[in-house]
Amino acid sequence: MSGVVRVALVDDEPLIRSGLAAVIGAEPDLEVVGQAGDGAEVLDLVGRTAPDVVLMDVRMPRLDGIAATRALVRAGSAARVLVLTTFANDDHVFDALAAGADGFLLKRSTPEEVLHGIRTVARGESLLFPDAVRELARRHVGGAGPAGVPELSRLTAREGEVLRLMADGRSNAEIAAALVVGVETVRSHVAAVLAKTGARDRTQAVVLAYRSGFVR
Repeated sequence: MSGVVRVALVDDEPLIRSGLAAVIGAEPDLEVVGQAGDGAEVLDLVGRTAPDVVLMDVRMPRLDGIAATRALVRAGSAARVLVLTTFANDDHVFDALAAGADGFLLKRSTPEEVLHGIRTVARGESLLFPDAVRELARRHVGGAGPAGVPELSRLTAREGEVLRLMADGRSNAEIAAALVVGVETVRSHVAAVLAKTGARDRTQAVVLAYRSGFVR
Protein backbone atom coordinates (compact mmCIF):
# COMPACT_ATOMS: atom_id res chain seq x y z
CA MET A 1 0.00 0.00 0.00
CA SER A 2 1.40 3.40 -0.97
CA GLY A 3 -0.09 6.85 -1.30
CA VAL A 4 -3.68 7.69 -0.42
CA VAL A 5 -6.20 4.85 -0.05
CA ARG A 6 -9.35 5.55 -2.06
CA VAL A 7 -12.55 4.50 -0.29
CA ALA A 8 -16.13 4.12 -1.59
CA LEU A 9 -19.06 4.01 0.84
CA VAL A 10 -22.19 1.95 0.16
CA ASP A 11 -24.99 2.08 2.73
CA ASP A 12 -28.72 2.81 2.47
CA GLU A 13 -28.61 5.08 5.54
CA PRO A 14 -27.35 8.60 4.67
CA LEU A 15 -26.49 9.32 8.31
CA ILE A 16 -24.13 6.35 8.47
CA ARG A 17 -22.52 7.34 5.18
CA SER A 18 -21.98 10.93 6.31
CA GLY A 19 -20.52 9.79 9.63
CA LEU A 20 -18.11 7.40 7.95
CA ALA A 21 -17.16 10.03 5.38
CA ALA A 22 -16.33 12.50 8.15
CA VAL A 23 -14.16 9.98 10.02
CA ILE A 24 -12.35 8.75 6.91
CA GLY A 25 -11.96 12.17 5.31
CA ALA A 26 -10.11 13.48 8.36
CA GLU A 27 -7.23 11.06 7.73
CA PRO A 28 -4.36 12.24 5.48
CA ASP A 29 -3.81 8.77 3.99
CA LEU A 30 -7.49 8.05 3.23
CA GLU A 31 -9.94 9.65 0.80
CA VAL A 32 -13.66 9.07 0.20
CA VAL A 33 -14.04 9.04 -3.59
CA GLY A 34 -17.74 8.17 -3.88
CA GLN A 35 -20.93 7.07 -2.16
CA ALA A 36 -23.98 4.97 -3.03
CA GLY A 37 -27.21 4.10 -1.25
CA ASP A 38 -27.73 0.59 -2.62
CA GLY A 39 -25.79 -2.41 -3.88
CA ALA A 40 -27.35 -1.99 -7.32
CA GLU A 41 -25.20 1.13 -7.74
CA VAL A 42 -21.90 -0.52 -6.82
CA LEU A 43 -20.61 -1.55 -10.23
CA ASP A 44 -21.18 1.92 -11.65
CA LEU A 45 -19.69 3.57 -8.58
CA VAL A 46 -16.56 1.43 -8.68
CA GLY A 47 -16.22 1.92 -12.43
CA ARG A 48 -16.36 5.70 -12.05
CA THR A 49 -14.23 6.16 -8.94
CA ALA A 50 -11.74 3.22 -8.94
CA PRO A 51 -11.63 2.80 -5.13
CA ASP A 52 -9.07 0.64 -3.36
CA VAL A 53 -11.60 -0.32 -0.68
CA VAL A 54 -15.40 -0.51 -0.75
CA LEU A 55 -17.01 -0.18 2.67
CA MET A 56 -20.37 -1.86 2.11
CA ASP A 57 -23.48 -2.53 4.18
CA VAL A 58 -24.39 -6.21 4.11
CA ARG A 59 -28.15 -5.53 4.21
CA MET A 60 -29.70 -3.14 1.66
CA PRO A 61 -33.21 -3.00 0.16
CA ARG A 62 -32.73 -3.57 -3.58
CA LEU A 63 -29.40 -5.38 -3.88
CA ASP A 64 -27.65 -6.48 -0.72
CA GLY A 65 -23.95 -6.43 -0.01
CA ILE A 66 -23.58 -10.14 -0.77
CA ALA A 67 -24.88 -9.86 -4.33
CA ALA A 68 -23.00 -6.61 -4.86
CA THR A 69 -19.74 -8.22 -3.71
CA ARG A 70 -20.35 -11.18 -5.99
CA ALA A 71 -20.94 -8.81 -8.91
CA LEU A 72 -17.65 -7.00 -8.24
CA VAL A 73 -15.73 -10.28 -8.16
CA ARG A 74 -17.35 -11.44 -11.41
CA ALA A 75 -16.43 -8.12 -13.01
CA GLY A 76 -12.80 -8.65 -12.05
CA SER A 77 -12.65 -5.61 -9.79
CA ALA A 78 -9.46 -5.18 -7.80
CA ALA A 79 -11.29 -3.24 -5.08
CA ARG A 80 -11.19 -4.80 -1.63
CA VAL A 81 -14.57 -5.19 0.08
CA LEU A 82 -15.15 -4.60 3.77
CA VAL A 83 -18.74 -5.33 4.78
CA LEU A 84 -20.60 -3.57 7.58
CA THR A 85 -22.95 -5.54 9.77
CA THR A 86 -25.01 -4.96 12.90
CA PHE A 87 -24.42 -8.44 14.36
CA ALA A 88 -21.24 -10.54 14.21
CA ASN A 89 -23.30 -13.76 14.14
CA ASP A 90 -25.35 -12.69 11.11
CA ASP A 91 -25.28 -15.48 8.51
CA HIS A 92 -25.18 -12.77 5.85
CA VAL A 93 -21.63 -12.01 6.98
CA PHE A 94 -20.39 -15.49 6.18
CA ASP A 95 -22.21 -15.40 2.84
CA ALA A 96 -20.53 -12.08 2.05
CA LEU A 97 -17.11 -13.51 2.91
CA ALA A 98 -17.82 -16.54 0.73
CA ALA A 99 -18.88 -14.19 -2.08
CA GLY A 100 -15.52 -12.44 -2.00
CA ALA A 101 -15.51 -9.86 0.79
CA ASP A 102 -12.16 -9.39 2.51
CA GLY A 103 -13.47 -8.85 6.01
CA PHE A 104 -16.21 -7.31 8.08
CA LEU A 105 -16.77 -4.61 10.67
CA LEU A 106 -19.55 -4.15 13.18
CA LYS A 107 -21.56 -0.94 12.84
CA ARG A 108 -20.85 -0.24 16.49
CA SER A 109 -17.09 -0.22 15.79
CA THR A 110 -15.14 2.77 17.01
CA PRO A 111 -13.71 5.22 14.47
CA GLU A 112 -10.25 3.82 15.22
CA GLU A 113 -11.44 0.28 14.45
CA VAL A 114 -12.99 1.42 11.16
CA LEU A 115 -9.79 3.16 10.09
CA HIS A 116 -7.70 0.15 11.10
CA GLY A 117 -10.00 -2.14 9.11
CA ILE A 118 -9.75 -0.04 5.96
CA ARG A 119 -5.97 0.13 6.15
CA THR A 120 -5.72 -3.60 6.87
CA VAL A 121 -7.66 -4.73 3.80
CA ALA A 122 -5.99 -2.05 1.65
CA ARG A 123 -2.66 -3.73 2.46
CA GLY A 124 -4.02 -6.98 1.06
CA GLU A 125 -4.60 -8.59 4.46
CA SER A 126 -7.89 -10.06 5.65
CA LEU A 127 -9.89 -8.60 8.50
CA LEU A 128 -11.46 -11.53 10.30
CA PHE A 129 -12.55 -12.10 13.87
CA PRO A 130 -11.73 -15.79 14.43
CA ASP A 131 -14.33 -16.48 17.12
CA ALA A 132 -17.15 -14.93 15.09
CA VAL A 133 -16.11 -16.59 11.83
CA ARG A 134 -15.65 -19.93 13.59
CA GLU A 135 -19.22 -19.75 14.94
CA LEU A 136 -20.61 -18.75 11.54
CA ALA A 137 -18.64 -21.48 9.81
CA ARG A 138 -19.96 -24.10 12.22
CA ARG A 139 -23.38 -23.53 10.65
CA HIS A 140 -22.03 -23.70 7.10
CA VAL A 141 -19.73 -26.72 7.16
CA GLY A 142 -20.21 -28.82 4.04
CA GLY A 143 -20.67 -32.56 4.03
CA ALA A 144 -17.64 -33.48 1.92
CA GLY A 145 -15.07 -32.95 4.66
CA PRO A 146 -11.47 -31.85 4.02
CA ALA A 147 -10.57 -35.12 2.27
CA GLY A 148 -13.30 -34.45 -0.27
CA VAL A 149 -11.95 -31.04 -1.23
CA PRO A 150 -9.19 -31.55 -3.84
CA GLU A 151 -7.86 -28.01 -3.39
CA LEU A 152 -7.02 -28.74 0.24
CA SER A 153 -5.64 -32.23 -0.37
CA ARG A 154 -2.89 -30.66 -2.47
CA LEU A 155 -1.48 -28.69 0.46
CA THR A 156 1.73 -29.83 2.12
CA ALA A 157 1.76 -30.36 5.88
CA ARG A 158 3.47 -27.00 6.40
CA GLU A 159 1.03 -25.21 4.10
CA GLY A 160 -1.81 -26.76 6.12
CA GLU A 161 -0.26 -25.37 9.31
CA VAL A 162 -0.05 -21.94 7.72
CA LEU A 163 -3.70 -22.09 6.63
CA ARG A 164 -4.81 -23.04 10.13
CA LEU A 165 -2.90 -20.10 11.58
CA MET A 166 -4.40 -17.81 8.94
CA ALA A 167 -7.83 -19.03 10.02
CA ASP A 168 -6.90 -18.11 13.58
CA GLY A 169 -6.47 -14.50 12.45
CA ARG A 170 -2.66 -14.48 12.62
CA SER A 171 -0.65 -12.01 10.56
CA ASN A 172 2.37 -13.14 8.54
CA ALA A 173 4.68 -11.95 11.32
CA GLU A 174 2.70 -13.87 13.93
CA ILE A 175 2.70 -17.01 11.77
CA ALA A 176 6.46 -16.68 11.30
CA ALA A 177 6.95 -16.45 15.07
CA ALA A 178 4.71 -19.46 15.71
CA LEU A 179 6.52 -21.62 13.14
CA VAL A 180 9.99 -20.18 13.86
CA VAL A 181 10.62 -19.21 10.23
CA GLY A 182 11.16 -15.96 8.37
CA VAL A 183 8.33 -13.72 7.22
CA GLU A 184 9.38 -14.17 3.59
CA THR A 185 9.04 -17.93 4.03
CA VAL A 186 5.53 -17.42 5.37
CA ARG A 187 4.66 -15.19 2.41
CA SER A 188 5.80 -17.99 0.08
CA HIS A 189 3.63 -20.51 1.94
CA VAL A 190 0.62 -18.17 1.85
CA ALA A 191 1.10 -17.67 -1.89
CA ALA A 192 1.23 -21.45 -2.35
CA VAL A 193 -1.96 -21.90 -0.31
CA LEU A 194 -3.78 -19.34 -2.45
CA ALA A 195 -2.51 -20.87 -5.69
CA LYS A 196 -3.41 -24.43 -4.73
CA THR A 197 -6.85 -23.59 -3.35
CA GLY A 198 -7.67 -21.16 -6.16
CA ALA A 199 -8.57 -18.60 -3.51
CA ARG A 200 -8.70 -14.94 -4.52
CA ASP A 201 -7.11 -13.89 -1.23
CA ARG A 202 -6.48 -14.96 2.35
CA THR A 203 -10.10 -14.51 3.35
CA GLN A 204 -11.35 -16.88 0.66
CA ALA A 205 -8.79 -19.49 1.69
CA VAL A 206 -9.94 -19.21 5.31
CA VAL A 207 -13.61 -19.51 4.33
CA LEU A 208 -12.81 -22.66 2.33
CA ALA A 209 -10.91 -24.10 5.28
CA TYR A 210 -13.84 -23.55 7.62
CA ARG A 211 -16.58 -24.68 5.18
CA SER A 212 -14.78 -27.92 4.45
CA GLY A 213 -14.08 -28.71 8.07
CA PHE A 214 -10.31 -28.47 7.48
CA VAL A 215 -10.27 -26.04 10.40
CA ARG A 216 -12.66 -26.77 13.25
